Amino acid sequence: MLTSQILLWIAVLVLAVLVAALARQVGILHERIAPAGALTLHQKVKVGDAATPMLLRALDGSSVTVGGKRDGRSQLIFFVSPDCPVCKSLLPVFKSAARAEADWLDALLASDGDEAAQRRMVMEQGLGGTPFVLSEALGRSFGVSKLPYAVLLDETGRVASLGLINSREHLESLFEAKERGVASIQDFLARRQGEA
Repeated sequence: MLTSQILLWIAVLVLAVLVAALARQVGILHERIAPAGALTLHQKVKVGDAATPMLLRALDGSSVTVGGKRDGRSQLIFFVSPDCPVCKSLLPVFKSAARAEADWLDALLASDGDEAAQRRMVMEQGLGGTPFVLSEALGRSFGVSKLPYAVLLDETGRVASLGLINSREHLESLFEAKERGVASIQDFLARRQGEA
């Protein structure tokens, strides 16, 4: 009986050492994994480029200006499509971010294609309070090739950050990149590693 208890305590101690070693390795791995930001897929538009101001008509009939100086406010253009399941899953994230950042950010949705399908999506997703423009030229001007895609313009109408958005983290990385004055979170991390 005594031998079995001694063996049991030895096994518990060995397991405790193994768990501590595993926790240390997980911690090291966590430090090495960088946060994933929005992915920039092209070189047509770069951070710092001035966006050509465009006056567009929203689905609700109002006029929306994309680009240009904005009296201390930035502008987020989120490109979506009714037949894109990832876009639909990220619309609640977009709405939440637009509300949370409303003191400095004007958010709008953009797409092209069938207006009736876009209007259905606006109704189904509860997007009535958000400007929604249909413009193929707008997407081309920012080099949008895959969806969902977002462009953040600063107060002067220049591209602050942009990229493919597949998660809340990607969307928030646009705000973080603008705040830090870098092209992307990956660019920021590369600079930090270069300084170390």
